[in-house]
Amino acid sequence: MTVETRLLVWEIDETAGFDSAWATLEEGRLRADGHAVWQRPRPVRIDYRLQTAEAFVTRAMDVEARWDGGSASLRLRNEDGAWTVNGEPRPDLDGAQDCDLAACPLTNTMPILRHGLQREAGDHELLMAFIQVPTLEVTPNRQRYTFLRRLEAGTQVRYSSGRFRSDLTIDEDGFVLDYPQLGRRIGPG
Repeated sequence: MTVETRLLVWEIDETAGFDSAWATLEEGRLRADGHAVWQRPRPVRIDYRLQTAEAFVTRAMDVEARWDGGSASLRLRNEDGAWTVNGEPRPDLDGAQDCDLAACPLTNTMPILRHGLQREAGDHELLMAFIQVPTLEVTPNRQRYTFLRRLEAGTQVRYSSGRFRSDLTIDEDGFVLDYPQLGRRIGPG
């Protein structure tokens, strides 16, 4: 398999900000080094580093958040299904394979790639380690990913969690192009 590293940039309407990540896909693994800035509901800067194990299962997510008057850091680990948050065991996350950083389109990629939803039909309910921003509190969260249709420029996959749902447009590599109600990827030119 060819190793591909590329810069992905999203304009995030929900936060009046941007998210960018250098993402590397290699033999069933994803690594990313990302940065986001938000202006709403309050100005926040977020730096994150993601690493998956085989089959795009989250292995580690390190996040730093800074806002006027405060900051937070997170060290999230998944060792063979046993999760820790800043070194503390979190049995409430047992069964989760992925993390989901709030308002970060990159973290939708792992379940899409693992289940091949950028190429074929499927419907999967998953438990996620959801990371709230700016506090970086981690909570268990049920999410569903459903293949809807092939498009001229990618695939449409429905993401839902609780009452929220959005029909994402995904590129051939499993990365979000358009996330209605959140934002869209932008390119050079």
